[in-house]
Amino acid sequence: MSDFLPYAYFQGQFVPFSEAKLSVATHALHYGTAALGGLRGLPNPKNTNEILLFRLEDHCRRLSRSAHYLGYDLPPTQIKSLMIDWVRQNAPQIPFYIRPLVYTSGLGIAPRLHNVDKDFLIYGLPLGDYLSPQGVSCRISSWQRQSDRSFPLRGKFTASYLVSALAKTEAVASGFDEAILLNDQGKISEATGMNIFLVRNQQLITPSVDQDILEGITRNSVLQLAQVEGFQVIERPVDHTELLIADEVFLTGTAARIVPVARLEQYALPAPGKMTQYLQQQLQAITEDRHPDYHHWIDKIPLTKS
Repeated sequence: MSDFLPYAYFQGQFVPFSEAKLSVATHALHYGTAALGGLRGLPNPKNTNEILLFRLEDHCRRLSRSAHYLGYDLPPTQIKSLMIDWVRQNAPQIPFYIRPLVYTSGLGIAPRLHNVDKDFLIYGLPLGDYLSPQGVSCRISSWQRQSDRSFPLRGKFTASYLVSALAKTEAVASGFDEAILLNDQGKISEATGMNIFLVRNQQLITPSVDQDILEGITRNSVLQLAQVEGFQVIERPVDHTELLIADEVFLTGTAARIVPVARLEQYALPAPGKMTQYLQQQLQAITEDRHPDYHHWIDKIPLTKS
């Protein structure tokens, strides 16, 4: 159990991670009726007795909205309070990742959201680089991203990651690091757990929200950073072939942060350009609370009372 932080929030209390166990009959395990979150934290480089959390309130709001789809009223303020308590219980001394989960906790065999108990848990683990910051190789997946007509893509649900898992394993088995999913219109949607951006003619382009993407918080951060810097930002449908002739391509996500795409199938892509490098540097500075214009994106959690 050493790969996980020592305490979990489980069934309304903080317990050792090893004691946070679910029944084999748990409803969410059988039907994918759970919503997940994920955010990074790290000790403040200027004060190791303080933890920095990036865009905590935005993550809490998104998880609360996802819980709403499951018929569970879980206010963002409650999620935030418990996340802060969890951080204080664990007092991590290295960069880490928090995984909150809303799930149908009842025991039963009927696929439904009514008349079934729901609950909320939190655990975490140390996390460095999820993917190589120097660049990754990608393939276009044979699996298709779900459509909003058949799946609530504005939420972040465990069930949606089956397609991501299939696509990721297919990519790795065929010699690539990551997969890019197309939507049912044949347009670029996203990677297996990340949004995608490209740069062409000094324009920053990303699939728009009507392309069956998850509305990523890191994606939103990149869009805001680019607009403030004066980059021309365009959200629209993107063709597969556009990636092959792009000046820069990169992926964004909470775990991945900003990762350049170095190769797409048999095509080598340009080395990370000025826009990718600039955004990487800015995001790093913000998460370490070194950017004076973005202190509002950082929650500072003291580990001891003053």
